[in-house]
Amino acid sequence: MLDTSESTIRRDLNALDELGKIHKVFGGATAVAQNEGLVEELVSTREGMMRDEKTAIAKYCANLVNNADFVFIDAGTTTSRLIDFLDNTEATYVTNGIVHARKLIQRGFKAYIIGGKVKPVTEAVVGAEGIANLKKMNFSKAFMGTNGIDLHTGYTTPDSEEAMIKEAVIKHSYMSFVIADHTKFRRVFPVTFSPLKKCCIITDEAPNAQFAKETIVKEVNK
Repeated sequence: MLDTSESTIRRDLNALDELGKIHKVFGGATAVAQNEGLVEELVSTREGMMRDEKTAIAKYCANLVNNADFVFIDAGTTTSRLIDFLDNTEATYVTNGIVHARKLIQRGFKAYIIGGKVKPVTEAVVGAEGIANLKKMNFSKAFMGTNGIDLHTGYTTPDSEEAMIKEAVIKHSYMSFVIADHTKFRRVFPVTFSPLKKCCIITDEAPNAQFAKETIVKEVNK
């Protein structure tokens, strides 16, 4: 239709993908949503998505936990997968995930769950009570989930209460890791809970080198 060669179109798609204007996919490209809105998928739906990528990320993160660590594990499907590979029984774990707490105690770990309101969609504890609990704690490491990672807006999530929990954890953690597969990049949700530089990113693959200029990025598949 455009009287343009296939190689030229491919180069243009690559260039637009590098600029973050489109998402390059097999056979073409898709539009970049400027704001993903307030809709969140159920945990049961998200658990089946990007399973291999989440497993690779989880295995890498499990090796970062040391004996003396006081660790926060955020609610989320990738963070839940992390628990499956933990083997350090000397560390202490804190979470705001209902499922996460159950998995931790079933595996014999010393675990705490923060108090507060339970959010049904993400099965996470949120609210003022949870933030009050977190203000008393000082984590050595925190493994955080996110809905979106963007160069300009940072780490984002649809829910303001969940964002406040995440923000409080990062503020009270010596090292914070955002663990997310490649589909979370270049997505923007209504509430920012942290700028990129406040956390290290552990992912299967980042879309380009621009993110590594803003913070530490570990690609576990490379």
